[in-house]
Amino acid sequence: MVVGKISRISGPLVVAEGMNGAMFYEAVRVGEENLIGEIIGLEGDKAIIQVYEDTTGLMIGGKVESSGKPLTVELGPGIVGMVYDGLERPLIKLEELTGFFLKREITVERLSRSKKWHFRPVIKKNSKISGGDILGLVNETNLIQHKIMASPGVNGMLEFLASEGDYTVDEVIATVGQGGKKTELKMYQEWPVRKPRPYAAKLDPYDLLITGVRVIDCLFPIAKGGKVTVPGGFGTGKTVLLQNLAKWTRTDMNLFVGCGERGNEMADALTSFLKLKDPDTGVPLSEKAIFIANTSNMPVAARETSVFIGMTIAEYIRDMGYNVLLVADSTSRWAEAMREISGRLEEMPSEEGFPAYLASRLAEFYERSGVVKCMGSPERIGSVTVFGAVSPPGADFSEPVTQGTLRIVRALLALDVSLANQRHFPAISWLSSYSLYSDNVKEKWTEVYPEWAHHREIVLDLLQQEARLQEIVRLVGPEALPAEDRLILEVSEMIREDFLMQSAYSESDAFSGLNKTSLMLKAIIEYYRSASEEMANGVSIERIKELPIRQRIARMKELEQEVITPEIESIISEMYKEFGSLKKGA
Repeated sequence: MVVGKISRISGPLVVAEGMNGAMFYEAVRVGEENLIGEIIGLEGDKAIIQVYEDTTGLMIGGKVESSGKPLTVELGPGIVGMVYDGLERPLIKLEELTGFFLKREITVERLSRSKKWHFRPVIKKNSKISGGDILGLVNETNLIQHKIMASPGVNGMLEFLASEGDYTVDEVIATVGQGGKKTELKMYQEWPVRKPRPYAAKLDPYDLLITGVRVIDCLFPIAKGGKVTVPGGFGTGKTVLLQNLAKWTRTDMNLFVGCGERGNEMADALTSFLKLKDPDTGVPLSEKAIFIANTSNMPVAARETSVFIGMTIAEYIRDMGYNVLLVADSTSRWAEAMREISGRLEEMPSEEGFPAYLASRLAEFYERSGVVKCMGSPERIGSVTVFGAVSPPGADFSEPVTQGTLRIVRALLALDVSLANQRHFPAISWLSSYSLYSDNVKEKWTEVYPEWAHHREIVLDLLQQEARLQEIVRLVGPEALPAEDRLILEVSEMIREDFLMQSAYSESDAFSGLNKTSLMLKAIIEYYRSASEEMANGVSIERIKELPIRQRIARMKELEQEVITPEIESIISEMYKEFGSLKKGA
C-alpha cells in the first residue's frame, strides 16, 4: 500500500506526490472522504489520478491511498436485476442510505453479504479442476440459473466442496490444493474491469440475433456476438430503438448501459422493464436484465468505468454459456469525457480536440464482444453482442467518434434525420446502413424462409430504384414516368410504410418474430410479382392500385403473432383472386 499527498487538483484529475511503487490503472482512495479514483499516469513519484466522483472540497496536501490492485467488479449471485451506478454501486442501497440525493463518500456492498443463496454442487470432491469449471448452480431468478465457476487461473485438486444448502456469497464453498498451497473459492469473483476475461477459443458468429425489428432482422441482420454501431442525430430515435432492443431481443441476458445520457430516459427504461413480461415465459423482463446508470449529471470521468464495468459483467455471464446483449447509450458521451480528461492532461489533441488514442480505446471496448468457446467444463459456447449508440453533432457522420467506430464494427444502422422528420420509425436508413453478418446468418434465415436472401435483394433493389426515381418525380411528377417505374414507386411505398415502419409502443407490433416478418415480406413480394405479370398483360397501374387487397396488406403489422399465419395466407389467397379477376386492358 502506498500513501501520497495531493499536489494539484484540476477538475476530475488529481496529481499526487510520494506514490513510488504505485501501479498503472491501480485503484486509489483520494482525500478524507475516500473518493474512488484510478491511476492513469505515472511520472517519477507523481501519480496522475482520474477521480470518479465530484472533487469539490479536496485540498492540497490531502492523502491519497493506493489499494494495491486495479479497479475491479464483483461478479456473483445477486447481480441480475440490479441497477448500478458507473462504479457498480447498487442505487437502491444508496437511496436507502442517503435518500434521493447521493453523497460522494458512501461505500456500499456491491453484492449482498447477508442474503443466502441455495447452492447445488454439480462436481465431485477430489476432482481435478481448472479455471472456468462449473462447481455448482444457484437459481438466481426464474429465467437465469447462475453457474458458480472456478475463477480463471485456478488449477488443482478439489479438496473441499460444500454440500447442497444455503450460503452467502462470502462463505467458502470450495478449496483447491495445488503445490502445497490452498485456494479458497467463494460464490463470487472479483475481476479487473479493463482486463478481458479469458476464453478457450473465439469463434466466427454464426447464429441470428432475433431483435424483433423488421428492418434489422430482414435487411441488416446481426449475428450473436456481433458488434454494431447506431449513429444518429438528435431526435432520430436512438434511445427508443436501443431500449426496444434491450426489451425484446431474444437473448439470455440484456445489459443496458446509460453512459452520460439524460436521467429521464434511464428512468423510463427502468419503469417499462418492471411492467413488461418476457413473452416466452411471462416472467418480468427485469429478471433477465442489468442496468448501469451513469447519467449526464453524474461525474464525467465515471463514464469510462460504466462501459467497461458493463462489458466485464457481460463477459462473466457469457462464460456461463449464455448469449448476452450489451447496449451502450451513448459512446459519444464517453468520448467527450475522454476529450475533457485529455485536455486537462495537456495532451496533443487530434481531430476536433479528441485524444489521439480515441479509436484504440473504442476498440478495447468493442473487441471484447464475440462468440467464444468458454473455459472449463462442461463445454459451452457463449456470446456478447454489442450495440453502441453514437450521437454525432448535427448528424455529421464524418466526425471522429463515428468514423473511429466504423473502423471497428461490422454493422452500421444509420439513423436518418429526414426519415425521423417524416415520422418514419425506426429511422434506419436503408441506403446508408449495412451488415457484414448477412452471410453468417443466411443458413438460420433460410430454415425459416428459404427465399429470404433472394427477396431481401429484391427489396433493397426496389428501395434504391425508388430513391433514383424520386429525383425525377420532383422535377416532372409521377405521371411522366413509365408504368413499370410507377409500380416500383407503389411497391416501394408499401415496403416502407407497411413493412419497415414499426411502432415501439404497439403491443402487436413492438416485436416482430421471424415468422411474422417473413410472411409480411412474402405478401408484398407476391403483390409485386402478380402486379408485374398483369401489367405485362396490359392491365393499367391505376386499376391495380384500386384493388381492395391493398388495404389488407397495409394492416398486416396490426396482426397478432398467434393469427399471423392464417391471416396472411388468406391475404395472399384473396390477392390471387383479385388479380385473376382483372380484365386485359382494363
